[in-house]
Amino acid sequence: MTNSNNIVKLITEGIQDRKGHKITIVDLSHIEAAATEKFIICEGSSNMQVSAIADSVREYLHKNAGIKPYNYDGYQNAQWIVIDYGNILVHVFQPEIRSYYNLEELWSDAAITEIPDLD
Repeated sequence: MTNSNNIVKLITEGIQDRKGHKITIVDLSHIEAAATEKFIICEGSSNMQVSAIADSVREYLHKNAGIKPYNYDGYQNAQWIVIDYGNILVHVFQPEIRSYYNLEELWSDAAITEIPDLD
């Protein structure tokens, strides 16, 4: 069984593999009203990069842990793609859309961890 921390690590590596940046982990596990345990939020600079990051995350988890998402959405315009792994939701944004929805501020009572960019 793959635990939540290993899944988060694999998701982060999948994001970094496609040069996704500004990775933030929002731990919602102590918030009663939250529908999931964690958000992993990142951004790509274009529709193409957002799609590539989302594809990389899905491929990385499937290849390294045998895990497929329950669902995913947003490929149509690739400004915000969400991938649903049940207790973890991955959000891949373009910068202006991420800023507009500001999920980190919306869930500001959660524990927030920022992962340094590789480059």
